Amino acid sequence: MSLLGKAGHGPAAYESGFAAYRAGVDRLLASYRAIPAGANVRLAKKTSNLFRARTKNTAPGLDVSGLTHVIEVDPDAKTAEVAGMTTYEDLVAATLPYGLAPLVVPQLKTITLGGAVTGLGIESTSFRNGLPHESVLEMEVLTGAGEIVTITPDGADAELFRGFPNSYGTLGYTTRLKIELESVPPYVELRHLRFHDLRELESALERVVLERSFDGERVDYLDGVVFSAGESYLTLGRQTDEPGPVSDYTDMDIYYRSIQHDGSAPKRDRLTIQDYLWRWDTDWFWCSRAFGTQNPKIRRFWPKRYRRSSFYWKLVALDHRYNIGDKLAARRGDPPQERVVQDIEVPVERTADFVEWFLREIPIEPLWLCPLRLRDSAAADDARPWTLYPLRPGRTYVNIGFWSAVPKSPGQMDGAANRSIEKTVTEFDGHKSLYSDSFYEPEEFAALYGGESYKSLKKRYDPGQRLLDLYSKAVQRR
Repeated sequence: MSLLGKAGHGPAAYESGFAAYRAGVDRLLASYRAIPAGANVRLAKKTSNLFRARTKNTAPGLDVSGLTHVIEVDPDAKTAEVAGMTTYEDLVAATLPYGLAPLVVPQLKTITLGGAVTGLGIESTSFRNGLPHESVLEMEVLTGAGEIVTITPDGADAELFRGFPNSYGTLGYTTRLKIELESVPPYVELRHLRFHDLRELESALERVVLERSFDGERVDYLDGVVFSAGESYLTLGRQTDEPGPVSDYTDMDIYYRSIQHDGSAPKRDRLTIQDYLWRWDTDWFWCSRAFGTQNPKIRRFWPKRYRRSSFYWKLVALDHRYNIGDKLAARRGDPPQERVVQDIEVPVERTADFVEWFLREIPIEPLWLCPLRLRDSAAADDARPWTLYPLRPGRTYVNIGFWSAVPKSPGQMDGAANRSIEKTVTEFDGHKSLYSDSFYEPEEFAALYGGESYKSLKKRYDPGQRLLDLYSKAVQRR
């Protein structure tokens, strides 16, 4: 949690927050030195938002327990300094009292700032604010060599600054970040637009991204949901300080179900800014239905403190550990399941093509849509400024998220559905996030995720190979 609370501003508050940060760094460095020479360095974290298959590791890891707080919120400069393992839940709790929020707030409360930068994050402001790492002004990073390096966009270690996003802890771990904030009013007014044709949705989405308005109203937040080829929605959010009634989707009502309507006119809704930022967390988008939480008879008695993504993730981890789902399926005579938990990006003009392919080939719904563009401050030419996730400046992409499982067919190779998705995404000039299972061959992976530039960074900042390399961490089973 924030050590500073609402009053976290001014020299005394900064001195207190920074002293706690330095103590946390000292604890981190001591834990690094305690790891045997030659052993891989890893975080000693009990929680994660990653979905890769991993073997249990009982070796000692880095102690990041002192790096989970907000150091300072500066409402005048609209910046925040934050320890690397601080969750967005705690950061937002510290900034909202000042009428401020991070430029991009990933959907799930327990995502950390360091995690969003080294592993990428996205949300409904990404069509105008890009990705979380683009609002970072400065970082301190513990490298694989055990050094704390301060990096900025134009400093001596600018190459690491550009290569750090999507490196997933293979080049180092953030200990401190200084980020930009933006002003936010107390409420968000929503319009849910229904589309009966995916190509009409694609066209409307592209237009809203470029114009940042729709039917004469400003659009500050933009995402969408696809339930089927004939039922899809864009949700347009407008910041407002106008008072009025607001909805509550933390109790019996379910947010994603509130989006649906017959399409005769846009459906309107209102949320507080806090409830809007966390609208997806209560039901982990729609994944809570796997646990029965959306059944009113169960929901009524399910404690509200356990209606959050971090608790559902623990249930999923138990399932993975003990193969509960497959064992129950076997008793019913059903085949085992292949986990398909992925986020991919394709250029906006391939959105309908990809979704149509996906709905034909992969029996999963709904799908989440979230458009993004690199920020205007990025180079406007064809350069690719973020080394390990090379999106083109000036081009609109659409993140498509799908999180479920599909039946395995007898004789299929491991990860058949995921392999098919990877192939199609590449064919459509897209990219796939690396927080979940991946099956690329080494040569293709290198071409997509940094290649020689990554090798150069790895050699410079982790010369002893204390950290896993990106291919080993993202693809190879360990």
